[in-house]
Amino acid sequence: MRIDTPAGSILCDPWVNPAYFASWFPFPDNSQLDWETLGQVDYLYLSHLHRDHFDAKHLKRFVSKKARVLLPEYPTSELEDELRELGFTDFIKTVSEEVIELDGGLKVMIQALTSPTDGPIGDSSLWVEYDGVRLLNQNDARPTDLATFEALGHVHAHMLQFSGAIWYPMVYELPQAAKTAFGKQKRERQFDRTWRYIDDLKASHVFPIAGPPCFLDDELWKFNDIFGDEGNIFPDQSVFMKEYAKVGGNNGVVLLPGSVTEITATSIETTHPTDVDEFFANKAAHLEEMRERKRPIIEAEKASWRHPEIDVLKEMKRRIEPLLEESIYLAKGVGGPVRFDLVGYDGDSVESIVVDFPGKEVRRYADEKVRYRFRTERALVEHLLFIDEVDWVNSLFLSCRFSAARIGQYNEFVYAFFKCLSEERLQYAEGWYDEHQRTTDAEDITIGDWVVQRRCPHLKADLSRFGIIDGDTLQCQLHGWRFDLPSGRCLTGVGHQIRARRAGDPAPSTEGEKPEAAAPTA
Repeated sequence: MRIDTPAGSILCDPWVNPAYFASWFPFPDNSQLDWETLGQVDYLYLSHLHRDHFDAKHLKRFVSKKARVLLPEYPTSELEDELRELGFTDFIKTVSEEVIELDGGLKVMIQALTSPTDGPIGDSSLWVEYDGVRLLNQNDARPTDLATFEALGHVHAHMLQFSGAIWYPMVYELPQAAKTAFGKQKRERQFDRTWRYIDDLKASHVFPIAGPPCFLDDELWKFNDIFGDEGNIFPDQSVFMKEYAKVGGNNGVVLLPGSVTEITATSIETTHPTDVDEFFANKAAHLEEMRERKRPIIEAEKASWRHPEIDVLKEMKRRIEPLLEESIYLAKGVGGPVRFDLVGYDGDSVESIVVDFPGKEVRRYADEKVRYRFRTERALVEHLLFIDEVDWVNSLFLSCRFSAARIGQYNEFVYAFFKCLSEERLQYAEGWYDEHQRTTDAEDITIGDWVVQRRCPHLKADLSRFGIIDGDTLQCQLHGWRFDLPSGRCLTGVGHQIRARRAGDPAPSTEGEKPEAAAPTA
């Protein structure tokens, strides 16, 4: 998205090239736009380091290095470091939730989210104001609420995510009926969260953006939402408009690559390169054409992954074992061995490697029971090791080029660890969990027949807004986490306990108790 004002232009998250082992492509295809012209901008904003937002190849080739970078306030310097390597030199280092005025009366504010589960160590939203017209590019950030932006005045254009951007439940080794059921639940939660954000801000106009990707490799083609599967988590903009209408939404605006919206405080006018309804009515044909046109790109990418010279076990030991030694909270949170089944070049042979969190070592699988297992091509892990990738979640896992199985609940600590395969990231994540595990949320609220802590134990969402109770179960609609209220036990993942009691029951006495640091449970 490019934002043009008389005081300057801002290019936001230009993503054109395939991401995540050539599995994700932008849809609709934007590669044929005039990027030589579009890249000549005054300001550049990258919301975070996900490779479907941070397209290094495109940034290097097409975006003016004279552009001033609006830099979110993140706990690590990775985003700035990578941009400097691409040739950018002029950075405006913003303070989260602090409005700054740029040249010509252009005002911006960036809200940075900094939990280990927000993007790759960070996600953000951009607020822009010029001459009384305000825009919020929320993108795929998930703040607990939008009150910070609402307080700055009525927003005229609200851009936000509505579609899936994850591998769940498609990659899990489950019966198809179960996958469909879980996918349907996730699809509904995605829309519910979107409606809540829209209702929070009450902007004049709503623009569905930040997804979905499309999958053009033959192996992944099934993930496109063109088969009438109610469990597909990648609904497109046309589906958004239909679902939005069901909840009374009538201010949605769909954009295609090349669409232009002129917006003022009192009016909006949008022009498109082609008819929007007709385009989505022919979605399958557009995808087929893209698949054939992009096939050489995918094949070239695949040819670059194999590195038979790499001893995978040796390199995983060298990279991961020092981090296991340093890890306290993440290692306890995982609580057991994680197994990688690496399928050889022949498609049949399998080498199984275990990351043993309690034992603090990486070793060959010894036929023991494991709670978490991933199966993928050996070549993919070879490539991760070859390029010294520090984030296997936002590379291997988002590619959907693997299958997964687990015993028991989802465990966020597994993915938090494999997102933090550098000392800088690991130390930040450990400190974040340490701080948040030690913080007691003292405020309680009443929802129905229950008194519960106000903040969700997962990522501190306000349960007075996102909490829904069904019988003795509470669900936080922000991320879909569920809790058994009588026991306080989390039903979605490990390591999160909620404080709850029935309304009318006396609050437990805390007199004489000493606060303790609560470690995540396995």
